Amino acid sequence: MRWSCPYTRRIEMDAIRMLNTLQTNANYLEQVKRERGDPQVQLEAMKGFLERSGLKVEDLDQLNIIHVTGTKGKGSTCAFTERILRNYGLKTGFYSSPHLVQVRERIRINGQPISKELFSKYFWQVYNRLEETKDPGHTSMPAYFRFLTIMAFHVFLQEKVDLAVVEVGIGGAYDCTNIIRKPIVCGVSSLGIDHTSILGDTIEKIAWQKGGIFKPGVPAFTVLQPERPLEVLRERAKQSPCPLYLCPDLDAFEEVAKALQLGLAGEHQRSNATLALQLSRAWLQQQGYQGTEELKDLQPGAELLRKRSVPLAPVFRPSGSMVQGLQDTEWLGRTQVLQHGAVTWYIDGAHTTSSVQACVRWFRQAALNKEKPVDGSEVRVLLFNATGDRDAAALLKLLLPCQFDYAVFCPNFTEVSAVGNADQQNFNVTLENVLTRCLENQKQWNGLMEEKVGQDPWLSHPMQVEGVGRLLKPDPLRSPLLFVPTAERPLNSNSLVFPCISHALQWITQGRDPHFQAPATKGLHLHPVAGSGAVLLQEAAAIRVLVTGSLHLVGGVLKLLDQSLSQ
Repeated sequence: MRWSCPYTRRIEMDAIRMLNTLQTNANYLEQVKRERGDPQVQLEAMKGFLERSGLKVEDLDQLNIIHVTGTKGKGSTCAFTERILRNYGLKTGFYSSPHLVQVRERIRINGQPISKELFSKYFWQVYNRLEETKDPGHTSMPAYFRFLTIMAFHVFLQEKVDLAVVEVGIGGAYDCTNIIRKPIVCGVSSLGIDHTSILGDTIEKIAWQKGGIFKPGVPAFTVLQPERPLEVLRERAKQSPCPLYLCPDLDAFEEVAKALQLGLAGEHQRSNATLALQLSRAWLQQQGYQGTEELKDLQPGAELLRKRSVPLAPVFRPSGSMVQGLQDTEWLGRTQVLQHGAVTWYIDGAHTTSSVQACVRWFRQAALNKEKPVDGSEVRVLLFNATGDRDAAALLKLLLPCQFDYAVFCPNFTEVSAVGNADQQNFNVTLENVLTRCLENQKQWNGLMEEKVGQDPWLSHPMQVEGVGRLLKPDPLRSPLLFVPTAERPLNSNSLVFPCISHALQWITQGRDPHFQAPATKGLHLHPVAGSGAVLLQEAAAIRVLVTGSLHLVGGVLKLLDQSLSQ
């Protein structure tokens, strides 16, 4: 018998609230730091949790796994790969992180998040088994990400998927997904600097971590990397040992087929697509599928690449299923455009130096391709947040060429109160802490703008008003949208801080986005900076908003702009 909707949602929310008690991702990262000297300590602990849940690592061999890591683009690569293989009529599982709106997004079957019923069923099944096998001498429950990883394996095995695409959480060598013994194929997307406190502070150290997913005899593919990290990957493959191949550019495939259309926008998605093609073909070949013609004589630019220490993967004629899969791929929150009346949202969860650079290229091209308002009144707004150990100043500096009229900063909370929003609760931070970080981000932006003006005495902001750019601090005794200026002098930038995403969107949209329902806020009083900007936003023919810096911020924005994602 099917549960009624209210009952189903209540059962699901009970599961999510219990899951959130394991959420301590910050504690998990600290645990990783403590255990990183001996990866076996962490992996053995994960194996222990898996066995207590009723599975053995040998059971995972049945899942025909494609294991993917990288710094930038690993999620997009997984999305391309999953969509291609689904086009072959295969039942696919897909495990990814983080989720944007609902935690169920992390565990997908045939491209769709598992249902509320399935989520509740498998959550309690795993939770109760772990509860029943508690050992007083050890941690009784795995942390949030470890738990979801174990739960995903249970889902995929019991739902009998033909294959599982598994995205690494952090790094590779010490990641809890690395209990996988025998994947069919492994992939490494573009490498860069991220999670330095865990993975190391150089790209070579990070490459060593990523190469930790290589398994003996299992083919691995990577995209064009800087020479030194590529050499580290080659050494890791040699130690494994496993064959490692370098993916040719997507241009090579387009020499033998018509131009490939990608469902994900941005030039940087081309390397993710070529990696997905190689992973898909390798998986199909390992499983005995035919249908891709290798074209050994057509490898543009191959001579240069052959001089590298890693052999070039073959160019082949993509099958119709591959071509269509690339075109049909959807991956929310990555180079996504939403046209909502006068407001156009450009949404990308870029949060590393290289990904923000790619985001800027995409945004500038996408915004330039838009037809300009007849009267020229266009307002550009940046909505930004950065978390963890990321260098917000470095990321913000990269965003300067976009020429924003306003910069808006807010935490990743959709509302000031998280009540009723269990999917996006974060027990590891307080409102005070995240607001302080937002104020620091705002100060960095103001400094960059002041420096920019100082370099060019003729440069003035087109919308400069008195009081703009002062540090704005929340007054907890009044409306949550009220900010009072400090005594700091005005700067040549228009920047504001809001205590949550909802209030930030309320100011940015000014009631002009038909899809966004602003919350009722009583006794609302705005600082003059926000008031003067509101007039310009109300009168502009076009408002273009770039949302970036954090996938969690992107998730909160999408939740408010597209109500269907919460259903």
